[in-house]
Amino acid sequence: MDLNLQNKVVAINGCTGGIGQALCRAFAGEGCRLAISSTSQAKLDAFVKNLDIAPENLKTFVADVTKPEEVKAWIDGAYQQFGRIDVLVPNSGYEGKYEEIADCTFASYMAVYNVNVFGVMYAMKYAAPYLVKQGSGAIVTIASNGSYTTAAGMSAYCSSKHAVAGLTKSVALELGPHGVHCNYICPGGVDTPMISRIEKNTFGDTKTHKECEEIFGKDYLDKRYCRPEEVANLALYLASDLSSHIMGSGIRLDGGMDALC
Repeated sequence: MDLNLQNKVVAINGCTGGIGQALCRAFAGEGCRLAISSTSQAKLDAFVKNLDIAPENLKTFVADVTKPEEVKAWIDGAYQQFGRIDVLVPNSGYEGKYEEIADCTFASYMAVYNVNVFGVMYAMKYAAPYLVKQGSGAIVTIASNGSYTTAAGMSAYCSSKHAVAGLTKSVALELGPHGVHCNYICPGGVDTPMISRIEKNTFGDTKTHKECEEIFGKDYLDKRYCRPEEVANLALYLASDLSSHIMGSGIRLDGGMDALC
């Protein structure tokens, strides 16, 4: 199936993480032009040397998603480089620390919210005028199954992903009439460095990665973590015009957990 993404300009943040790398490879494989950001040039350099993309189709940016001026510089720089932005993928995320409610603090909550909520909001805020001006485009936010479910000790993370769902739905209502479709992807546990950190936060060094996957994956019908490439493949579809009538939806990529609700 031709997704008609050739030469589309795609802005992705958090591009050096597990899902971020899969997103970049997937969109590059479709012939897209990429404006990607991460928190350090060293991480960008280490990643892009193995990314199969023509140099003229790639622009990298160092941007901390918690700093609006850096997010704006990334979005504006993408437009200046390529003359348009077709797809925005707010992907950066932070799991926070395992903390039960009696131990939570404003600071620990804001460390999560600044990345997961306000980082997404800044990206949408600065990209929206370009998308509206063009009268076309897509926003594909990488949320979490935590947008629907919860987990003990992860109230900051899960509530932040509930907020991402509400944010994306609201923006979908605003931008849909301008030809821009906005949706969010909600994977369960994904086999990335983040899930390894969550495993350690939860169990310390008492469980192996395989044992943790068995525990966390027991509610998935296939008894395994989601793969980063599966998230990226869904993002390709939601970024394309083939999905233009899907607006404000959260697509669960959770191994069947939705069927149990």
